[in-house]
Amino acid sequence: MTLASEPVESATTSYAAAAALLRALASPTRVAIVMELAAADRCVHELVDVVGAPQPLVSQHLRVLRRAGVVRGARSGREIAYSLVDDHVAHIVADAVSHAREDHR
Repeated sequence: MTLASEPVESATTSYAAAAALLRALASPTRVAIVMELAAADRCVHELVDVVGAPQPLVSQHLRVLRRAGVVRGARSGREIAYSLVDDHVAHIVADAVSHAREDHR
């Protein structure tokens, strides 16, 4: 569904960007990270504890999310506190999780 005032090329570019975002979210660990960051900013060690994945793996997933423009990090001494760039992605992920929990038989 494109808006009548939006050129086809612009819509195609938007669709490609949306697809790239969805690919960046296409991991249960990244979904869990986004859900955690929707609640509050977290450092890597906090995400490791909550997600239950090893630190190198959590860091790798954060790198994917950072490159996709989903999260950002703010250094504070030796730690980096990660946060969501905006609430749009949190809503997408929360809706996807809610949808997955529904009975669709």
